[in-house]
Amino acid sequence: MLDIFVDADACPVKQEIFRVAKRYDLNVILVSNSWMRTPESSWLELVVVDKGPDVVDDWIVEHVGSDDIVISGDIPLASRCLKNGAQVLGNTGRPFTEDNIGDVLSIRDLLHDLREQGTMIGGPRPFAKKDRSRFLQELDKMIVKIRLKNGINS
Repeated sequence: MLDIFVDADACPVKQEIFRVAKRYDLNVILVSNSWMRTPESSWLELVVVDKGPDVVDDWIVEHVGSDDIVISGDIPLASRCLKNGAQVLGNTGRPFTEDNIGDVLSIRDLLHDLREQGTMIGGPRPFAKKDRSRFLQELDKMIVKIRLKNGINS
């Protein structure tokens, strides 16, 4: 069964996920360290886990399976979910794959080191309209690909 797991605490595309999930009749599991307002619906579940480093990530990794989709900007979480056979999509619409995750992790670590040394300041660029559009397009493509692989017509 294709489910969408969302690293929900800082996810800027929750409303988009809800719209797409409704269109395809998919379950969405929001995982967070704190309660948040969500639409009342049978296809949507909010899981609130304890606060702490990687508690949300650990919960998602324990529950995600092959052919599920994980939405997160957390690169180490993306890597762990790919190992479970899940598809992973970043908040800005960038798919994480087995082919690119090593490079993405290396760049993340390099930028982290540069920031700590003071060589580089600032973080990622602000979330833009084009990110939202790319996210919707890539999420739709992922769902269609998984459904076709499993013999389900979109």
